[in-house]
Amino acid sequence: MTLDRIGLIGFGEAGGILAQDLAAQGVTVQVYDRLLDGPSTRDALAARAAHAGARLCTSAAEAAAGVPLVISAVTAGNALDVARGLAASLRPGQLFMDINSVAPATKQAAHHAIAASGAVYIDAAVMAPVPPQRLKTPILLGGEAAEALCALLNARGFATRVVSAEVGVASAIKMCRSVMIKGLEALTTESLRTARHYGAEAEVLASLHKSFPSMGWDGELPHYLVSRVAEHGRRRAEEMEEVAETVRAAGLAPHMSLATVQAQRGLVDDITARGLNYADLEPFDWRRLDALLRETPGR
Repeated sequence: MTLDRIGLIGFGEAGGILAQDLAAQGVTVQVYDRLLDGPSTRDALAARAAHAGARLCTSAAEAAAGVPLVISAVTAGNALDVARGLAASLRPGQLFMDINSVAPATKQAAHHAIAASGAVYIDAAVMAPVPPQRLKTPILLGGEAAEALCALLNARGFATRVVSAEVGVASAIKMCRSVMIKGLEALTTESLRTARHYGAEAEVLASLHKSFPSMGWDGELPHYLVSRVAEHGRRRAEEMEEVAETVRAAGLAPHMSLATVQAQRGLVDDITARGLNYADLEPFDWRRLDALLRETPGR
């Protein structure tokens, strides 16, 4: 098998980068995104696909037709529906790589749907933001065909690594990491906005830097962490709902994960309620965001 043709379901931040970098290698990339169905988003999506060198398809089934590998890169809330909806269109032997950030149980349910068609499911967990490293972003793989796909992807410039032959282990690693990473983003947002209200942010940041001098609390780290919530909080909240399910399945109460859902979604809701969007906030500064949210009345 060679990866000369790939179907890509979902054309957001991660999907757009994968499409562009693979197309640049001469890979035929067939893309579908549900935004194609919206009159207000169709033209922008078509322009992005053309810029990436990808062929825009009118359905997920069309994007998956005739390709050895289909990559699902949608939101956490849509991941299982996409797998179930596409299963009937897949052929025996096709590979379905699910890179969505969802609970192990969700991946296992998707696995059963895909396997019923005779296609082969691969659990994939993207372990860092995609934009900086692009194809070199670390990805963990799991499933019966994970070893074979790992070699094919890495030959195309990916940085994948197999962690298990079982579906769900790679996802569990990502979910447990997200308790920490998305939680840190939420904690930073709440801590610094509160500190700024009391005129205490300089001392708080100095104290954090003293306790954790290698992290960058005296530099760009606070801006970066809050920016991730401001830009991706809605998508991250969906992921954290999957994290909460992961925690529950382990027999624990997901107190921190559920609080992170509220914090991630809450900041984006506040931004939207004031008629702002992330583009209005660039170049991003968490202090400026705090000032805008306090000064601008909600609609």
